[in-house]
Amino acid sequence: MTASPTPRVRPVHGTMIGIMVLDTRFERLPGDIANAATWPFPVQFRVVRGVRPQDVIEGDPSAMLARFFEAIDDLVAMGVDGITTSCGFLAAVHPELKRHSPVPIATSSLMQIPLALSLLPEGRTVGVIVSDKAALKDQHFRNVGAPTGLPLGELPLNGTIRTHMRTNAPVADPAAQEREVLDVVARMLEETPSIGAIVSECANLPPFSAAIRRRFGLPVYDIVSLVDWLHAGLSPRRFPVEDRGR
Repeated sequence: MTASPTPRVRPVHGTMIGIMVLDTRFERLPGDIANAATWPFPVQFRVVRGVRPQDVIEGDPSAMLARFFEAIDDLVAMGVDGITTSCGFLAAVHPELKRHSPVPIATSSLMQIPLALSLLPEGRTVGVIVSDKAALKDQHFRNVGAPTGLPLGELPLNGTIRTHMRTNAPVADPAAQEREVLDVVARMLEETPSIGAIVSECANLPPFSAAIRRRFGLPVYDIVSLVDWLHAGLSPRRFPVEDRGR
C-alpha cells in the first residue's frame, strides 16, 4: 500500500492555484484571469513587478526568467499546488518555467490546442484569437506541443482591447470589447470556414468566451478553462460512494 504524501509546511491554507500576474494597471473584468471574482475556488496572486505585457510580447521573456522564478518560488512557499500565468505569450519560456517549478505549471492557454484538435471531426481545425500576430512565433506553439500554421484572428492594434491594455486604462468598456472580439472571430471564420473550435491566446479574453459560443456555436477554450482543468486534477470531485445503487 502506498504511503500518503507528507503534508507540506505552508503559511497559507486552502489555496491550490497560484497566478503570476504581469505588472499592469488596467481594469480586469470578471472572467479575466487577474480578477478574483473569476474563480469559484481560492487563488493566490503574485505580481511579477517590473514585467509588463509588452516586455513579454515584444521583448525577450527569457531575459526576465529570474523574476518569474522568484514568483514561482514565492507561490510555492505560500503553499500553492499549481501555477498559471496571465499572458499566453509566456509559452515562449514554458520549458524553462516548467523545469524550475516543483508543481504543475500552466503557462499559456495555447496548451489546449492539441487536445482541442484531437476532439474535432476530421477536416476541422482550431482558430486562435491572438493579441499580436506578428509577435506570435512558431516557438510559442512548439513549446507547448501545438502545431504551427493554424488560422489566427488578431485583435486590432488600435482597437478597444489592445488600447485599454497598452494605456493601462482604469475603466474598461465591456460592450465595446465584446463587439471587437466577435468581429475578430467572424472574420476568422469567414477566412477559414473549417474552424471547429476557438482558443483564446490572450488571458484577458475569457469574459467574452460565452458570447463567442452563443454567436458562433463553437467550443471555446481560454486560460480559465485551462486553469479549471488544472484545478480539477489537484482537487478531484468527491462522490458519496455509500449512496451508489445496489
